Amino acid sequence: MSKPIMAKATAVWLVDNTTISFKQIADFCELHELEVQGIADGEVAVGVKGFDPVTNNQLTQDEIDTAEKNPQHKLKLKFNAAAVGEEKRRGPRYTPLSKRQDRPASILWLVKFHPELTDGQISKLVGTTKPTIQSIRERSHWNIANIQPIDPVALGLCKQSELDAIVQKAAAKNAKAGEVMSDEERRKLVSTEQSLDGDAEPKMPTAISGLETFTLGDGHDEGRGREDVLDADSFFNLPASDDDEDKDKGA
Repeated sequence: MSKPIMAKATAVWLVDNTTISFKQIADFCELHELEVQGIADGEVAVGVKGFDPVTNNQLTQDEIDTAEKNPQHKLKLKFNAAAVGEEKRRGPRYTPLSKRQDRPASILWLVKFHPELTDGQISKLVGTTKPTIQSIRERSHWNIANIQPIDPVALGLCKQSELDAIVQKAAAKNAKAGEVMSDEERRKLVSTEQSLDGDAEPKMPTAISGLETFTLGDGHDEGRGREDVLDADSFFNLPASDDDEDKDKGA
């Protein structure tokens, strides 16, 4: 907590019940010094009931006494252990009533020109709901025929810096998710058409290809094309070559 709760009511109480200077009260309550002076003169916070910071555990009496004795002393808010780590809950962006009718046009613009944005990002950017975004994406919105896409920055629904930041964040996320393979792997890929139009790959012949069967072509079997299966003994009864006959004669 940087300032007391009910700061103006606390300032009223300090003005009425202490001799602390206006400057000290203004610094503690985060008000302007002239505003505190107006409270003392009865021109500001008329009818506001004072809020006791000592009873409500925001100041100690010793801190008030020290500030009254030393005009240069700055009041320090009492430490509250229950408030440690407490953060303000972030809700949806508030959109003035005068601009709420412009949100469908801004949503359509974002969906059309920045499809990389998620529904959650659009919702936070222009302060709308996911069902409304989905209805515009699917063109099922009740007034979709009359909606024209308009830049949300031009409509005053967000700042240009906010739009640029969220677009860059979405683009970086999509780029990171798309890096599934390296550039070298992408170059090796071919399309389906290229694959089908390519020449057929030659088949590697097997070791016994063409030896399973043969056609006898002597004069008696000419024209019949009869195929006989070779047996194991036929490999050992091969006809002798001319070189083999010369060797036998020389022996």
